[in-house]
Amino acid sequence: MGPFEIRIYPDPVLKELSSEVREIDAGISSFIDRLVATLRSTPGVGLAAPQVGELLRIIAIDVTPKNPGHGLIVLINPVITSSTGIEKVREGCLSVPDYTANIQRAKEVEVKGLDRDGKEVAYSSSGLEAIAFQHEIDHLDGILFLDRIANMKRDLFRRKIKGTVS
Repeated sequence: MGPFEIRIYPDPVLKELSSEVREIDAGISSFIDRLVATLRSTPGVGLAAPQVGELLRIIAIDVTPKNPGHGLIVLINPVITSSTGIEKVREGCLSVPDYTANIQRAKEVEVKGLDRDGKEVAYSSSGLEAIAFQHEIDHLDGILFLDRIANMKRDLFRRKIKGTVS
């Protein structure tokens, strides 16, 4: 099987809450393989299960080789355990093509979750990798980066996408 089709805003699945993965079985392993293949087929640095239509708490991130990071990270049931600092960063999203906006994010994050073998793992990240963790975990909670921008800009974008603004 090839890569998944990426869901595009305003697809309602992007606004739903994802469920925890209770068991890592062959179906989950196969899903992760396709999620990673989908990420690799895009210019993006991260992908969350809801972006391919599955309401599961699974993310894949890889900011390398252009940026420092841990390489490919697949996390199941990820949680941000701590964060420090705040910075304004320019973000985009594979599910919101051709649009970027300035977002406030933590500069550094500590994240824990399960790897694809079910082992608990933890990461300390900064830079683009920290931003990617925050962005992808937001997807698991039905939050898009559009939800984090100023109301007027968000309203203009939503009206434009619905065709009421030229």
